[in-house]
Order: sequence, then structure tokens, then C-alpha cells
Amino acid sequence: MASAAQQPDMTPQEWKARQQLAACYRIFDHMGWSELIYNHITLRVPGEDNAFLINPFGLGYQEVTASNLVKIDIEGQVLDGSPYPVNRAGFTQHSVFHRHLPDAHCIIHTHTTAGMAVSACAEGLRPISFYAAAFAGQIAYHAFEGVTIRPEEGERLIANLGDKRVMILRNHGTLVMAASLPEAFLKHWSLQRACEIQVAASAAGTPVDIPAEVIAVHQRDLAGVQLPVGPGVPDFQAMVRVIDRIDSNWKQ
Repeated sequence: MASAAQQPDMTPQEWKARQQLAACYRIFDHMGWSELIYNHITLRVPGEDNAFLINPFGLGYQEVTASNLVKIDIEGQVLDGSPYPVNRAGFTQHSVFHRHLPDAHCIIHTHTTAGMAVSACAEGLRPISFYAAAFAGQIAYHAFEGVTIRPEEGERLIANLGDKRVMILRNHGTLVMAASLPEAFLKHWSLQRACEIQVAASAAGTPVDIPAEVIAVHQRDLAGVQLPVGPGVPDFQAMVRVIDRIDSNWKQ
């Protein structure tokens, strides 16, 4: 990823994380996955305990840059003197997972049309496509409790997530988390595709579930088609090149 001048009060690791996250917000906007000024992608600051980057509340995803991302602690308190506020409803949810799951370095929550449509269906995500088969047995579900601003909901979110790292929030949207931003990006992209295909297939006719034994083979063999640079890395880099050709000021 090409870099602009590093801010003097930041470590190289934080600046790299800021640029990566800013690029991700621009990619989401380009893909049509933004929701006015709402939803969040959060990223742990490398080498710092309980420090995270989040989008400035009030800006659209297309306005996010490396320097205007807000650095906060696990309670959502601003650490970098940013003039921008933080959406309480958004980080209440994210902070639960960042606090309790050491491997949840990046968390993505969206309200895409397809994701919300599937979240509103009793059956949830069905194993009817190439992408959905990859998620079979790997998705947790959490019942809608209203806007997420009450800390006590956190216990139920963690309990319902269990050992999974993808969650469908009933009547609400989707949530993915991973040890790196590129991996979380690829999870979200794949889940979004699975939801889009289910919505389209349900409108076209009667979807057919993939047999369990085929799903097992599919999930086993998926690891063999990844490039060795890490999950999601080449996919994310390809999209960074796309948005960089459109507008490169996210690096600033």
C-alpha cells in the first residue's frame, strides 16, 4: 500500500493501520456497503493495549482519511484529541468483542440490504451457494434487542457468538471479525455475496440446499486455493488499487 507522509506524533505501526483502515472505509463506500454516516469498521492499534481506530461520527465513508480516524480506548474515550465524536451505539457493540476476544483485531458491522434481508428471515443464511457453503456451521445468531447502547447486552452477544467469528444480528445486519483487516474484509465480502445470492435465488424460484457431505469437502478444500500471503491480503490489495485510482486522498 502506497503511503503519504506519516504524522509526527504516531508510530509507523499506527500510521500503517490508519491507512489500511481508511482504505477499507473507502472500499466499502465504493462497493455500496456504507449507510449514510452509520456502521463501523474498527481496528486495534498495533503494539498498544486497548487502543482502537474508528470512523469519525458525522462523516461519510467517502470522507474518511488516515488522519481523521479517531483513536479511542476500550471505553470509547478519545485518545488522540480528535475533534470528532464517536457513535456510542456502534462502539458499545464493538468494544464487547474487542475486550473479550484477543483475536478480534478488526470488526466489521454493516446494514447492507442483502445482509439485513437475510437477517430478517427465520432460516438465516442457507447453504445454497458456493459462498454460503463456506459459512455453514460457522455463523452465530443474536436476537434483536433494539439499538445497541446498553452494556448488559454484551454478555448475551458474547454467549451467542461462542467460538464463531461471524454473526448475523437478527433483524439488524451482519458482523464479522478477524485477526487482521484483510481477513475481515474477505469474510465480509464473501458473506455479502452469499446474502445477495440467497435474496436473488429466493426471488427466482425455490433454492436447493447443498448436501452436508459436499459442504464438508468444500470447506476442507477452500484452504488449498489461497495465496500464501495470508487470508484476504491479495483481495484487499486489489481493491486498494481500485480506490486509489479513483481518489488517493484517503492516505493523508
